[in-house]
Amino acid sequence: MILIDPPLWPARGRVWSHMVSDVSYEELHVFARGLGLPPRAFERDHYDVPSHLYEQAIELGAEAVGCQELVARLIRSGLRHRKFTGPVRPSTA
Repeated sequence: MILIDPPLWPARGRVWSHMVSDVSYEELHVFARGLGLPPRAFERDHYDVPSHLYEQAIELGAEAVGCQELVARLIRSGLRHRKFTGPVRPSTA
């Protein structure tokens, strides 16, 4: 199932939604292509979707969910890829 959260995330002069699949990345990539999203819109485990495409994504079959529900279902699916922040280095000062 394709899931999309509300457009609440400001960046680069726009407001964005996150779109994920709780089934597979292949399902997500196919859906994103149908929505007209470029590959560069994919980040680790989700697509960033500009607010003007939110309603179209729902019309094409994405399920509108809240932000917490989206993350919870992504984690349960095993498809969550957290951003790597790297190890904390001890201070040398």
